[in-house]
Amino acid sequence: MDKTILITGGAKGIGKFTASFLASQGYRVIVNYRSDDEHALKLASDLSDLSKKKCIAIKADIASKEGSLALINQINDYGIEKIDVLIHNAGPYIAERKKMTEYSFDEWDQMVNGNLSAVFYLSKHIIPIMREHQWGRIVTFGYDRVDSVPGWVYRSAFASAKSGLASLTKTIALEEAENGITANMICPGDIEGDWKELSIKDAIGSEDHENPVGRPGSGEDIARVLSFLIHEDSGFITGAIIPVTGGKDVLGKIYRK
Repeated sequence: MDKTILITGGAKGIGKFTASFLASQGYRVIVNYRSDDEHALKLASDLSDLSKKKCIAIKADIASKEGSLALINQINDYGIEKIDVLIHNAGPYIAERKKMTEYSFDEWDQMVNGNLSAVFYLSKHIIPIMREHQWGRIVTFGYDRVDSVPGWVYRSAFASAKSGLASLTKTIALEEAENGITANMICPGDIEGDWKELSIKDAIGSEDHENPVGRPGSGEDIARVLSFLIHEDSGFITGAIIPVTGGKDVLGKIYRK
């Protein structure tokens, strides 16, 4: 398969599982990461074995204009002239529960830049190349019900950035449809801890009584949807916000004591 994929934040969690899943399908995968060089380089080697193509890991902080440009320049240095699929998996998250006024200015900037502005920075560099080839796939990540712009108590910065990203994703879909470029958003449910790097087979037989399907979500649940969206024949699906939650009301649970 002669397609190159860039996955941001792809060295661990759902990004790592997705990178391996897509490499096993024959894609060349570029993993962007921020820390743990040894782990990222080992992953790139493993991906190359799966893909049978040279896969690479590139360290860059894409939450800044300078970091995003550095990533693009490093990709060019490897002789890679185009990115066919851009997966915006990276996105900082502050686990501590705090009201809006309790966020520091730096924390707010971190959430907005990492979850929203980073998508603009990279897309600005990559979309023009996709236009030249009249083909491209862009996938972003949101959260449950983001398309209705719900309030999310104690998560104001993250929710604001992701709600903006949902609108940006839909806008890119409209603006770039004539160029054969699609843009869609996946909204994972509660996929936590080790489950982010495990398969559906691992999840079957494990109970999750809070989820209507009765089992935990896994990295494979997300990777399979993503694989479908970036397929050559999925060009009619664009501007979609797709929940992958097992039917669980992820936001509603925060109001239950």
